[in-house]
Parts: sequence; C-alpha cells; structure tokens
Amino acid sequence: MRLYLSSFRTGAHPARLLALAGGPRTAVLTHALDDAPPEVRDAAVRREVGELAALGLDPYPVDLREPGAVGALAGYDLLWVRGGNVFTLRRALADTGADTVLVDLLRRDTVAYGGYSAGCCVLADDLSGLERVDDPGDPPVRTGLGLLDRAFVPHVRTPEHPESADCDALAAAYAAAGRPHWALRDGDVLVVDGPVTELLAG
Repeated sequence: MRLYLSSFRTGAHPARLLALAGGPRTAVLTHALDDAPPEVRDAAVRREVGELAALGLDPYPVDLREPGAVGALAGYDLLWVRGGNVFTLRRALADTGADTVLVDLLRRDTVAYGGYSAGCCVLADDLSGLERVDDPGDPPVRTGLGLLDRAFVPHVRTPEHPESADCDALAAAYAAAGRPHWALRDGDVLVVDGPVTELLAG
C-alpha cells in the first residue's frame, strides 16, 4: 500500500509523491466539495489539476457518479483526493461504491493514493470527532475506510489556516481520551510505503 497524506495541498515533499505514484496518470477526486457552490468546486478542480500538472503528473478530473468512473480507477497510477468536508467525501464514496473499490485497489497495491486534509481523514476507521471541524450531514457515515492505523488530524498548530483552532481542539480531545492519532501541521506529510510509515516534517 502506498499513501502520500498531506495536511494541506501537496505538502513539502512532492518528490516523494512522484516516487510513490510510479507513473503520471492521476485521477483527481474533489467530492469533499460536493456541497460547495459549483463555481467553488470548479475553481478547486482547476487549481488541483494545475498544481499536479506542474509537478509533472498527468491529472484528470474524475466524477465518481459518472457511469464507469469507479471501475476505471484501476487504470490510474495515482488517486489524488483533495480536502473539504470529510463526511461529504465519505458519503460520495459510499453512495458510488468507490469505498470498497478503493480499499481493494490499495490493499493490492494496484494504485497509489495521495491527498490532503479530508482526503486523508477518510482513511481512518472511525470519523467520530471530526464533526468538531466539518458538518456531518444527515445521516452521516461515521466509519472510515480503515486503511490508517489511527485518526488523521490536519492543520494543527497552523494559525494561518482557518480550521487550525478546531483541529488543535480535536487533537487535544483525542489525546485526552487516549485515542491514537496523527497530528500534522501544514507542510507535514505522512508517507506509507508498504511496511514503512514515516511522518515527514514540513
């Protein structure tokens, strides 16, 4: 399994992303913004595509609701999942059946997975607590994909990010409850490459 999990955007180690991907074909998934106004989502897609292309990748926006889109994920080298609302993203993955497909592809190491913020949080087994940061919707899906050994908390100690205070509070609540979690500042990246897991500072 190959994961490149950034607190914000591509983080401070894009060379590791390219190495993990092993090829340029990149599916860009922006479903964490499905509840945002169309112009906001469209602008986000353009920015993601531009930033990934600037790294030398060949990014292609994928809407999982389109016929055949989920099945086509196996044809990419990298799946890039941007931030937004983790519960909105989780709902989209559940409704399209992409959650089961993603878990299978990643466990078989068929594709690499990269992303940031909500795109990383959704990989934990339990999303409870993240309602401190994101609207969970009704009804929420509170189970994650179970690919990380603990919760993922982005944007900690990053005062320039608007969600930093809420993320600091979430990390503190997890710590007080004795719940293991990864806490990343913007720039930090968590890399999983087979049996090796590394937290790289930004």
